[in-house]
Amino acid sequence: MIKYYDPKTDKYPYPIYTDRHYLVVKKNDGTVFDKDYPYVDKSKSFLRKRKIIRLLIVLIVFPICKIRFGLRIKGKEHIKNNKDILSKGAISCCNHIHKWDYLCIMKALKPIKPYVLVWNRNVSGEDGKNVRMVGGIPIPENDSLATFAYYDAIKGLLNDGEWLHIYPEGSMWEFYRPIRPLKRGASFFAVSFDKPIVPMAFSYRKPSWIRRKIFKQIALFTLNIGEPLYPNKNLDKKEQEEELIVRVHQSMCLLSGVEPEENIYPPIFNNTKRVDYY
Repeated sequence: MIKYYDPKTDKYPYPIYTDRHYLVVKKNDGTVFDKDYPYVDKSKSFLRKRKIIRLLIVLIVFPICKIRFGLRIKGKEHIKNNKDILSKGAISCCNHIHKWDYLCIMKALKPIKPYVLVWNRNVSGEDGKNVRMVGGIPIPENDSLATFAYYDAIKGLLNDGEWLHIYPEGSMWEFYRPIRPLKRGASFFAVSFDKPIVPMAFSYRKPSWIRRKIFKQIALFTLNIGEPLYPNKNLDKKEQEEELIVRVHQSMCLLSGVEPEENIYPPIFNNTKRVDYY
């Protein structure tokens, strides 16, 4: 069992519902996420820019992540030991506990270059270009034709052997320790396209006195990677999706240092409200 540290910070205004956002996106550049939007942009100019950004991230940002977050990565052997099946496309899932924790995930998965599903406001907002350059795919809303185009883009990249990262809790809550209920999108894609899910979870470590008092750090990060989980094909499709997301939640709890039966939230999101456990 992983030993964990709970920051229990009251710095952030966690919303009432566990999938809601609380960070304010100040800018909206007017981007329309419709059926014609390039959810997975394969243009030569975009791919060239992304390659340059990737190089800068590897050379500069990854070392900063290790220093700034005290990042430790555990469980990479689960990817190495299953590389044959995972090279055919996979979905990774993780708790979302910092605005830039995806950079830590990118470092952990190197040399894999995953795409990541994101709130569409993050693409039309002030960080939109950066989000797209690291593989951000905005999730369209209230447009069935756009949803079909988005679905086809996901299908194409997974069938091409790419990785897709999903934050199944639905939103980012900084330094929050309990694993919140998960939405079913990850299991839906896994079952629909017959791909494994690689569960991950951040756990926390208590910073040193210098980090706490001088640099005002709340916690240090350990990213724990688990064994790939596969759909149970003995069940019908809907049952596969529900059973798989329950197993993903259980694995994420264990990886974060919490026994699943002791976690304060159920595994599947159902308009679930925040539990104040302090």
